[in-house]
Amino acid sequence: MTLGSVLAFGFLIGLRHAMEADHLAAVATLATRQSSLGRTVLQGAAWGVGHTLTLGLVGGFILVLGATIPENVASRLELGVGAMLALLGADVLWRLARERVHFHAHRHGADAHFHAHSHAQGPAHDGHSHRGWRAWPTRAVCVGMVHGMAGSAALVLVALDRASSIAQGLAFIAVFGLGSIAGMALLSMAIALPLLATAGRLRSAHRGLGVAVGLSSLALGLHIVATQLPGAL
Repeated sequence: MTLGSVLAFGFLIGLRHAMEADHLAAVATLATRQSSLGRTVLQGAAWGVGHTLTLGLVGGFILVLGATIPENVASRLELGVGAMLALLGADVLWRLARERVHFHAHRHGADAHFHAHSHAQGPAHDGHSHRGWRAWPTRAVCVGMVHGMAGSAALVLVALDRASSIAQGLAFIAVFGLGSIAGMALLSMAIALPLLATAGRLRSAHRGLGVAVGLSSLALGLHIVATQLPGAL
């Protein structure tokens, strides 16, 4: 394959890779914490950055040195992904159960968003603050890095199959990462829209979406743990 076709293929499968069920579940749980469309999209992009960092480091290392990841190590990495998804789902459910939350949508200039308020500790918590809304989402980066570790071995196999040299393989991994960043940002936007649409007037529907996200992530995480545990031992 020519370099151009290798890079185009890498970017496209990076976009597709972002849509996998475990990635969707992880970013959906992160989205339940956000109060605006822009902030949710940033979470998805940050996931992609973390994912690309570990894919590039681990995948590049394997590709350059011609090393392999033993099957039991790969299973342990997938096991870590499953445990992480289960914890993220449980965290969403715990927050929904603990915080008697209501939501309202409003605008600050051109920025339309909503706020979640908990009255679990009384009316003193009714106020809200926009401080730190633009802070870099470190949690999303770390979640992406865990996913990148687990997916690096499979990506190297695809890179070796498509590329005619180590340089092409490294370029393939790089554009694959860019595709995953773009794909996850778009996916996060799609996740954010129903959350934002139900936040202002359909509070029960919004809460139902949160419960669905939490249960789905928890169930998928436990399923991955159950399937990967025998190979990890």
